Amino acid sequence: MSSKKVDRLTRLPEEIRSHILSLMPTKFAVQTSILSKRWRYSWMFVTNLDFEFIPAIHGLNSFLESVDLVMELCKTSQLQSFRLDFPGWRLPNSRVSNWIDKAVRLNVCELDIEVIEQVELPLSLFTCKTLTKLRLKTAFRECPCRVNLPCLKTLAIFVYKNPFLNAFKLIAGCPVLESLYLKVSFYDGVEDYIFRIPTLKRLKLTFLCSPVVNKVVLDVPNLEYLFVGGTPCSIFVMKNVSSLVEASISLYDFTYDHLQKLTFEHLWAELLKGVSGVKSLSIKRMSSTLHLPTFLNMKHLELKSFWPSRRILQFLENSPELKHLYIDKLEGSCWIEPKLVPACMPTNLTTIKFSVYKWSKCDIPFLKYTLGNAEVLKTVTITWEDSRVEEESELCAELLKLSRASRYCEIHFLK
Repeated sequence: MSSKKVDRLTRLPEEIRSHILSLMPTKFAVQTSILSKRWRYSWMFVTNLDFEFIPAIHGLNSFLESVDLVMELCKTSQLQSFRLDFPGWRLPNSRVSNWIDKAVRLNVCELDIEVIEQVELPLSLFTCKTLTKLRLKTAFRECPCRVNLPCLKTLAIFVYKNPFLNAFKLIAGCPVLESLYLKVSFYDGVEDYIFRIPTLKRLKLTFLCSPVVNKVVLDVPNLEYLFVGGTPCSIFVMKNVSSLVEASISLYDFTYDHLQKLTFEHLWAELLKGVSGVKSLSIKRMSSTLHLPTFLNMKHLELKSFWPSRRILQFLENSPELKHLYIDKLEGSCWIEPKLVPACMPTNLTTIKFSVYKWSKCDIPFLKYTLGNAEVLKTVTITWEDSRVEEESELCAELLKLSRASRYCEIHFLK
C-alpha cells in the first residue's frame, strides 16, 4: 500500500463509514458529501442526528431548511439518537412536530428535545415501540389518553405548570421505566404526587416553587437512588423504598417568618427520616437546629456548602457505621469539643476529604480532634481553592505536627 496512494477511509464498507460519521456533529457529517463520489451519500445512513441552533453562527431560515433536508434524506433503518437544542427562540410548531414524527418513523431509540416554545408533539411519539430514552425540556400540551411506550427505560421531563396533564400520563404508559427525572417549575394544585413504579431504580425530583404543601408518596420497591432538589414544598411518604441505597438532597431554604421555618424543618425531618436507611447520603444546605435521625447503615456521607463543625459532629454521632466523610467547606464557627467521641471514629472512619475555599485557623481544631480520635483512619485529603504559597506551607507544616490516633494515616494536600 505504500507504493500507491490509497484512501483507506474511502475503501471501508459503507456501514463503517456511516458509523464514523455518526460520531461527529451532524453538520460536519453532511459536509463530507463533497469529498468524493463514494462519500456523497454516506451521511444519509448516520445513526445519530444532533441539531443545535446557535444564533451567533446560524441564520434561522437556513437552520430550519438544513434540518428539513437532513430529515428528508436520512435513510438509516434505525436512528440511535435524535437531539434538538433550540433554546430562547421561537420555532415553527409544525416543523418540530414533523421532525419528531420522522425520527419515530426511523425507529429512534433516544430522543432529546429542548425547545422554549410550546410544542405540539406528534401522536406517533406516544406509541413509539423503539424508544428507550426520552428527554423533554419544552412546554407541550396535554398527553393523549393512550400512551404506550413499551421499551422506554429513561424519562426526563420538565414541567412548567400542571404535571398531571402530561408528565404522569407519560409515566403511566412506561411499563419498564427504570430512571425518571421530573422537574416542576410551578404548581398550585392540591393533588399528591404518587409514584407507584415497580421497575424504577433511579428517581430525581425537583420542585422549584409551590404555594401549597403536597405529599410525595414513593411506592418503588426497586428504587436504588433518590435525588430531591429545589424548594421544600412536599412531605415525603416512603411507602416502599426497601432497596434504597443512595440519596442526595439539595434544598433551598426560603423561609421568611417563624411559621415558614417550622414548616421547612418539619419537611426536612420527614425526608431525612425516610432516607435514614441508606448507605450513602449527600446533603447540600440544611437547618442548623433540625433534629437528626440515626443512620444505622450509612457508610458514605457528603456534606456540601458550608457546614458548622458542631453539625458535622452530630452526623458522626448518629452514623455509627460511617467509613467515608466528605466535607465541602467548613463554616468558621466556634469549636466546642464533645464530651463523648462518636462511635464511628475509633472503629470505622477510614477516609476524610476536606475542601475549603480559603484556609482558616478556625479549621484546625476540628481536624485536630478528628486526627486524634480516628484510630483506623487511612487517608485525609485536604483541598483548597484560594490561598497564597506562604499560607499553604504554613498549613501543611501545622497539620503534619498534629498527633494521629492511626499510625497508618496519610495526609494529602491538593489545590
